[in-house]
Amino acid sequence: MAYEEEIEAFIRATFEQNYEQLRLESGQALAPNVKETALNQVLLYWRKLRAIAEAVTDTEVHLSLPGCETPQGREYTIEGVVDILQEEGRTVMYDVKTHDADFVRANPEDYEQQLNVYAHIWQELRQQDLDEMAVIATAFPETLQDALASGDPDMLAYHLERWEPVIPIAFDERRVEETIRAFGAVVDAIEENRFAPRPVADLNVELPGARRERFAARICRNCDARFSCTSFREYAWKPGYRDAGEPALRPYFVDPPPDAEQEHWRAAGLEAAPDTAELRADFGR
Repeated sequence: MAYEEEIEAFIRATFEQNYEQLRLESGQALAPNVKETALNQVLLYWRKLRAIAEAVTDTEVHLSLPGCETPQGREYTIEGVVDILQEEGRTVMYDVKTHDADFVRANPEDYEQQLNVYAHIWQELRQQDLDEMAVIATAFPETLQDALASGDPDMLAYHLERWEPVIPIAFDERRVEETIRAFGAVVDAIEENRFAPRPVADLNVELPGARRERFAARICRNCDARFSCTSFREYAWKPGYRDAGEPALRPYFVDPPPDAEQEHWRAAGLEAAPDTAELRADFGR
């Protein structure tokens, strides 16, 4: 068996082991199509970033900056996890994100703050040089998803080659203190139970990026608190829906998939659910 095939067989086996362990610990199973999507993301990550994956010297490196103080005098600690590559005298820090690369490139300031603090911890507290840092955006673009679904290996290879998930992030020491203060303000807000929603106007703003999504579409729809968020309710209650009543608002809060997709999800969930014998085996009964 070729080296590439051996590695992918190892990835598949390890993925299955991890999945089974998580399923037993959580008592929840994934629908087969969701599970397959997760596995494909890992496999494509390996195929595209094999050089980085093989060269990484330290994975899940824990970074900690204790003794930080909020504007209200509360002490807190900043912690993070990164991957480190040290090769030929160079040290590179990678932060893996599940976001898409186009969004990261269009909104670098959202990632610069966090990585600048990590770089500060690495260089100042650990006293180790750092030559470069970057975000690895593991969510692949729609073109790659379509190529994967097509089953055409040539199409997949073409779009995999064009995919650029590694985005360099510049280090700016001057922004570290500003970021730490911003983190501290968030800590104070949490401790004081201040959870004011974003203004409705912000929800209508289009975020930079290839998809040109509104804040509400990209951020709010992935927030569990949207169901009780006054700003999101006002955003959803648009002219034209007001007279229709609550049923017209439901899609904005639940955001359901198409009927065919829902039926596929339900059927897949039933197929993935353990039967009586499997449950007895899992719990030793």
